[in-house]
Amino acid sequence: MAAESDLRLSLSAGAASVAVAGVLVALKLWALWHTGALSIAASLADSAMDLMMSLGAAAAIFYAARPADEDHAFGHTSAEDLAALGQALFILVSAAGIGWSAVTRLLAKTAPVLQGEAAGMAVMLASMVLTVALVWWQGRVARRTGSRVVSADRLHYIGDLIPAAGALLALYASSHWGVGRIDAVVALIAAVIMLRGALHIGKGAWDALMDRTAPPEVLAQVAEIARAWPGVYGFHDLKTRTAGSRIFINLHIELDGSQSLRAAHDIGAGLRRAILEAVPGADVIIHKDVARTADDPGT
Repeated sequence: MAAESDLRLSLSAGAASVAVAGVLVALKLWALWHTGALSIAASLADSAMDLMMSLGAAAAIFYAARPADEDHAFGHTSAEDLAALGQALFILVSAAGIGWSAVTRLLAKTAPVLQGEAAGMAVMLASMVLTVALVWWQGRVARRTGSRVVSADRLHYIGDLIPAAGALLALYASSHWGVGRIDAVVALIAAVIMLRGALHIGKGAWDALMDRTAPPEVLAQVAEIARAWPGVYGFHDLKTRTAGSRIFINLHIELDGSQSLRAAHDIGAGLRRAILEAVPGADVIIHKDVARTADDPGT
């Protein structure tokens, strides 16, 4: 049930992202037709790219939710990591482009002349309100599900939010004070934030694709549960890996060899439930071994 709930949340975040990007494209198309401002044209191109990225993210979330099959025995969750890695690379390129443009404008001898400020401010304000609502929802979903795709999608919308605020401020400053360089300063700050976030998400996606083990706190939590579980004399070969938002856990436990198969099964099933409660959405496999005693040969 937890996995189904996480899937619905992730899909809702993907659908909201596509819807917001579509609305922003429509708004900025109207603003471009109304004002002819190049700054709006640049923002429109950015939103159109966001729409394509959001469509890709939604497709990755849907594909990753497909159940395991003969060709993918452990499911399709790695699709999330591939999409997140691609988004991280796109964000890196975007950050570099924004940073370069900002530096170029700051070093230019004359500030750019802005026009159509009133219409531009209205559109940018509306786009900021929609983007804030989307980022808030994506943040809730990412914290609940651990989805890297949603986190990456959220990051590039945050990256859009800061330049939008800068564009709004720049349009206001241009309209009232004749100052045209503020947008470049804000854009440069946004580029740095995007760069740091993209590196963080890209590293997480790369680690998952390389079957990196679960975080140390998860390993410690699983070990503590197994160590204290009634009927378990010991455990070994605790192995984990991550794929998308899912953690895979393999564990060998040592049990009394003289007890019934049903009793051994009940111990393993109870331990598995306890681990799932501690690590929701995990895939847990428990192998049962006979505990060695003083009467066993070689002990």
